Formats: sequence, C-alpha cells, structure tokens
Amino acid sequence: MLKVDRLRFGTAGIPLSTSKRSTIDGITHVRNLGLDAMELEFVRGVNMKTELAKKIKYVAKRNDVLLTAHAPYYINLNATERSKIEASKNRIVQSAERLYEAGGWSVVFHAGYYLKQPKESVYQRILNELRDVEKRLMDKGVEVWIRPELTGKPTQFGDLKEIVKLSEELEMVLPTIDFAHAHARNIGKCNSREEWREMLSFMEDRLGREALDNMHIHMSGIEYTNKGEKRHLPLRESDMNWEDLLRVLKEFRVKGVVISESPNIEEDALLMKRKYKEVKV
Repeated sequence: MLKVDRLRFGTAGIPLSTSKRSTIDGITHVRNLGLDAMELEFVRGVNMKTELAKKIKYVAKRNDVLLTAHAPYYINLNATERSKIEASKNRIVQSAERLYEAGGWSVVFHAGYYLKQPKESVYQRILNELRDVEKRLMDKGVEVWIRPELTGKPTQFGDLKEIVKLSEELEMVLPTIDFAHAHARNIGKCNSREEWREMLSFMEDRLGREALDNMHIHMSGIEYTNKGEKRHLPLRESDMNWEDLLRVLKEFRVKGVVISESPNIEEDALLMKRKYKEVKV
C-alpha cells in the first residue's frame, strides 16, 4: 500500500471551480487551489477506461495529489437476491482496479442495509462477501485499501464497531470515518472532543497505529432527523464542531486524507486545511 506522509485535504470529485470538467483538469486545479487530494467519484458507475487511468496516475503524481475513490452507490452486500450481491462485489472490485491503475490509495463504499435482519447475521454475511472481494483483488495484484464507510442512518450497516471489526478480520480493509455521518447516525451525538477522542482511541486500541496513520475521512456539515442523515451542508451552516475535530485529529497525529463532501466542496476543503494549519496542540 502507498504510505501517506501527512494529513491531506481534498475534494469529493472535481472541484466546482474547475473550468473544464475532466478528471485530469480537476487534479491540476486541486493543486492550483493549494489542496493535495481528490476523490474519484464512481458513484454512478465505473466508466473510466484503463488508458485514462494511466494518464491520471501520471498527472496526480506530478502534482502530488493523493487519489481516493468512491465506489458506486448501488452496493448492498446484504441484498436478498444473489445477483445483486455479485453485482455489488463486482462494483467494488472494478472501482479498486481502476483506482489502482490511476495510482490511487483507498476506495470507499457503503456496504449494505440491515433490511430488518439481526445485526450479527448481517455482519457475518458482509464479512464473507468482503473476504471474497479481498481474495479477488489479491489474486489480481491490486493494492489499495478497501473501506466500508461509517454510514449516516441507523438502517444502514456500518456503525463504528462493525467497520472496525471488519478491519480486524480482513487484511486489505480499514474504515472510512465519516464524522458527519457519525453525528447524524447518533442523532446529534459524536460532536465533541471527548467523543472523537474515544472514537480514535477505540480504533487505535483495536487496529493499532496503522489505522490512524492511514485514515480515510469524510467531512461536511450535515442536516439530520431522528432517522439519521438527511443532507450534507456547508460546515458553517451546520452544528458540527468541526474546528474542535481538527484539533483532535492533530492531537492524535492522524495521517491520511480528509475529503470534503460539503456542497461547496473546495471551499470547505480549503477552510479545513487552513484551520488545521493554525491549530496548536
């Protein structure tokens, strides 16, 4: 796996202010903005060809921009139909393959839904399916982190304990920690230094320092109801104590990437990077 030297900040997709809407132009613009990461958005499908991925790899390396990817939204490793599970696994594999060809580091996905089933049996099923995904990627020589995301609704598989447990059992798996989702999933909790310290300490205790040296983080403001996540918001329009979160990330010497998923993606990415540099611990 690639080694990450610091905590980088980037955008979920091509920055909005990019004049030409191409991935290569987006990477160049990320660098011109003063950011150093970008998430490839495969959310509607993996449509990138291998030839383009190789060009992207060259441009990202030249500009020192770390690439991650978000796999398609149409993934449910706990679907009732076997065909949907296999299609979901194929989407994760394809996303990882293309990201690896592009010189990327980490692919994130929403693992599935409980569908009113016992959490323990859902966990076991998702573990088994991800074990097969991991084997397929290892057989292909693909080396990127596979990242089940901390999800924003209690009906979705993916609380902190579940994704950490998957990471304990699978070699290529580490969590994606979406702090806005944690806040929404827990209906307003997970929004204080004490709670974030508890989350990071739990990860370090269970997964070791490697987990904090290779964190894939999503951040935004968020609107939520008693059912969890409703929609993403700009940081300054939300109740997220994001400046305190940055202090805790610095306190724990976290490395990896913070991807802004706010509606104003590059504005909040730059805001977080600037504030992070100002933080004294």
